[in-house]
Amino acid sequence: MLDLTYETPKPKVIAGAKHDWELVIGMEVHAQVSSKAKLFSGASTQFGAEPNSNVAFVDAAMPGMLPVINEFCIEQAVRTGLGLKAEIHLKSAFDRKNYFYPDLPQGYQISQLYHPIVGEGEILVDMGPGVARLVRIERIHLEQDAGKSIHDMDPNMSFVDLNRTGVALMEIVSRPDIRGPEEAAAYVAKMRQILRYLGTCDGNMQNGNLRADVNVSICRPGAYEKYMETQDFGHLGTRCEIKNMNSMRFIQAAIDYEAKRQIAIVEAGGTVDQETRLYDPDKNETRSMRSKEEAHDYRYFPCPDLLPLEIEQGWVDDIAKSLPELPDEKKARFVARFGLSEYDASVLTAEVVAADYFEQVAAGRDGKLAANWVINELFGRLKKDDKDITSSPVSPDQLGKIIGLISSDAISGKIAKDLFEIVYTEGGDPEQIVEERGMKQVTDTGAIEAAVDEVIAANPAQVEKAKANPKLAGWFVGQVMKATGGKANPKAVNQLVAQKLDL
Repeated sequence: MLDLTYETPKPKVIAGAKHDWELVIGMEVHAQVSSKAKLFSGASTQFGAEPNSNVAFVDAAMPGMLPVINEFCIEQAVRTGLGLKAEIHLKSAFDRKNYFYPDLPQGYQISQLYHPIVGEGEILVDMGPGVARLVRIERIHLEQDAGKSIHDMDPNMSFVDLNRTGVALMEIVSRPDIRGPEEAAAYVAKMRQILRYLGTCDGNMQNGNLRADVNVSICRPGAYEKYMETQDFGHLGTRCEIKNMNSMRFIQAAIDYEAKRQIAIVEAGGTVDQETRLYDPDKNETRSMRSKEEAHDYRYFPCPDLLPLEIEQGWVDDIAKSLPELPDEKKARFVARFGLSEYDASVLTAEVVAADYFEQVAAGRDGKLAANWVINELFGRLKKDDKDITSSPVSPDQLGKIIGLISSDAISGKIAKDLFEIVYTEGGDPEQIVEERGMKQVTDTGAIEAAVDEVIAANPAQVEKAKANPKLAGWFVGQVMKATGGKANPKAVNQLVAQKLDL
């Protein structure tokens, strides 16, 4: 596999009234595990079901009900850890996190604090061709999600939907390695991409299946490097956590606002309070939600209803063998095998279904030509029609045949675009359409030469201009293509025009 080299991006610098400041950002991504059943019950995880219809007795905290671990959710967490090159802990344990929540009937959340199932890993965040940030993963722990409070159905009452209560969440905690708003959004996007490749989370941010808490602090230039040398957080500023972000655009806007808010406080001689904040997209501002809690505030203790979780190395190894090719490896292979640019390979591997589509199109064909048609023609048209690759009217086989016809000189690039439009709107076999509609390229040099002679004879004044300025020969090429209905081989036309005009 080709190793793609990269440079580390420079940190975002924000100019304050008195000093320059840099950002330091850590992320806690909450990813809903793709599983048909919840973490500790057999209740369905189906989204959009009738309120309170996917609730087992244990989810509703009925007396005497005990949690039972869903083995598949454990497998999905292990798979995610392996995909992030992380350490898998063969022994982990669940704890109780005690706090009142109106839509968590137990009055506590079953989570993992002291012994998470996944330890340290890493993720490479692409910031453009040849530029990437390596972000360290501190841990991944499993926990149950809370339900949903609904406040807009009645002016005097709130309603509670417990369907989401008990759904398995992976909390993926990064180190404070992210250095700007764009990097933070790119980190979440890359995490989402990897999870979707692995099949461990569908990454649907609109449904709340992937959301992020963003920890933001500021520091003077040079302070972060001291932190990296010593791992002493004293070199960094006080962090504030922005909760429940589910939009890449809002993540960037919230970080930008929060950084400027903290800079203004510090430069005015104040101190930043460690707290949890919410982002209001309508006002484009963050506001205080509550003071930041520490672990002791939640009175964590080992969950008495669950024994420590022990898994075998052989089971982990079997999961590792089943991992798919992940985005970085796939991108490197596309660059090496098909001769693609890093940018084109990144576009094609953004979604696993798009990468699979491209590979089918490129099989046995010109990879660069296939990439150009998939990215520019197909993706462009799908975007215009607000469709995704899974609903493409053009199958990989159909697009592959169009590319094959171009490569064999059966049709020109211009005719190919007309053919693509026919296949996109009407369907059909491209090779058959070309035969039935007389779309084959004219490669008979005799016929092309006759067309060239006719155009030259009809335009003596233009001939003199072209001889004086050879760049004007293109006019004759255009006229010949027009006269032949675009079917003449462009290369042959160019050669004959140059020959006839003695250029």
